[in-house]
Amino acid sequence: MPEMPTNRPALPAEIARRRTFAIISHPDAGKTTLTEKFLLFGGAIQMAGQVRAKGEARRTRSDFMKLEQERGISVSASAMSFDFGRYRFNLVDTPGHSDFSEDTYRTLTAVDAAIMVIDGAKGVESQTRKLFEVCRLRDLPILTFCNKMDRESRDTFEIIDEIQENLAIDVTPASWPIGMGRDFLGCYDILHDRLELMDRADRNRVAESIRIAGLDDPQLARHVPDDLLKKLREDLEMARELLPAFDRRSFLEGHLTPIWFGSAINSFGVKELMAGIGDYGPEPQPQKAAERVILPEEDRVAGFVFKVQANMDPKHRDRVAFVRLASGHFERGQKLFHVRSKKPMAVSNPVLFLAADRALAEEAWAGDIIGIPNHGQLRIGDALTEGEALRFTGLPSFAPELLQTVRAGDPMKAKHLEKALMQFAEEGAAKVFKPAIGSGFIVGVVGALQFDVLASRIEQEYALPVRFEPTQFTSARWVTGPKPEVETFLAANKGHIAHDHDGDIVYLTRLQWDIDRIVRDHPALKLAATKEMMA
Repeated sequence: MPEMPTNRPALPAEIARRRTFAIISHPDAGKTTLTEKFLLFGGAIQMAGQVRAKGEARRTRSDFMKLEQERGISVSASAMSFDFGRYRFNLVDTPGHSDFSEDTYRTLTAVDAAIMVIDGAKGVESQTRKLFEVCRLRDLPILTFCNKMDRESRDTFEIIDEIQENLAIDVTPASWPIGMGRDFLGCYDILHDRLELMDRADRNRVAESIRIAGLDDPQLARHVPDDLLKKLREDLEMARELLPAFDRRSFLEGHLTPIWFGSAINSFGVKELMAGIGDYGPEPQPQKAAERVILPEEDRVAGFVFKVQANMDPKHRDRVAFVRLASGHFERGQKLFHVRSKKPMAVSNPVLFLAADRALAEEAWAGDIIGIPNHGQLRIGDALTEGEALRFTGLPSFAPELLQTVRAGDPMKAKHLEKALMQFAEEGAAKVFKPAIGSGFIVGVVGALQFDVLASRIEQEYALPVRFEPTQFTSARWVTGPKPEVETFLAANKGHIAHDHDGDIVYLTRLQWDIDRIVRDHPALKLAATKEMMA
């Protein structure tokens, strides 16, 4: 692995003020609501939407696909940029639903930190655990937000214990809840010695903040009933003995997570969490390429595509490639070198996202995420540089766990279907395999819900009703090895061979036994369940 230089200079001010992070959680823990409040406090929107809007009440801004609005879940990671205090936040929303975990996995390669949202009543849930493991693989610093404290929730120590045990990470309280459920009054801000009181009357109002001189300040008794104040003092004394104090270095190395308590729907605890990201969160971090480590302060622009979103504007059939800038200062109109095609590309209409709104990005710095509209030239894993042939590593493509054939309702529209499927393959929304024998396509996904999403999108975006049908195959493996060996293998297994949208060879089967047999009979071949998406 390329080595990291140690004595680096301070980052240029514009780069140093960037904070690029994702929010991860189990479905329904309140991630989309929290995203909304971030935008509200960042001045990006005037009034937060509700996820399950009644009638035509405001829809939340980050879920713009029709299916997301109908089901109340986020299925595509969208990026949003906004200012908060002296910081520029780049927030990448991730789908919480486990059927979209691959999209989330790739999104986490483009951020420097993650916020883990947990539900105060449910604690650490299965999907949270999976996503946390991904953060762990990349040593991402994690800030934790325990949501829904205005509902009946579990004991604070119990929640902290569960995080420490299940996720094997130290937890330090950044705030401490006062009361819970109906009696939830607010929090004591441990890091700044402040009392934060929740306003239940107006959900979009920022909480009242009272600066106090420690837990013995007589002011506390004016705002907090005796029994709750007594419990707060006892709890905090115990917390100080049992739990580690906040240590920024340990947090940045991924060993310690600070936890804030609050209620996103009541706008409570959110501002403190945002201040925590700004004050303690990491600056844009170096990014790894196969050739070397790219430092954010380098003069030359380099970035990589970690997501492709099709038809953000259904009227224009456009595709937007989300690019994480790894280094340099980019200006609109700049020509960048597209490493995979070895061609220059003028980036004349780069966009910054405020949820579903876009604004032309006149400039962007390392750490920023910009969208580049294109007609299919850019795909996941592509590198854009000022001439250097870099290949960014760590963007995986996973073998699908569910495989189905797809047919167009109208057989005359087979060409249209092929175009739609290729687009989804390049977007990373599904794997599309063309069998070596016979016609048609086999579509592979990680979770069953993705078939519904694909069918719904093909119908809406291409006016093409389709149906998915079961196939005899249940697993796919990418095949690589010396050319003569591969050719012998292909000739002997024609009925099991397909090609993915990059033209790479894929072996389809129903039995693990088949995979084991090939590994045994063809030792020179490699059957892989993941493929690096490198240009």
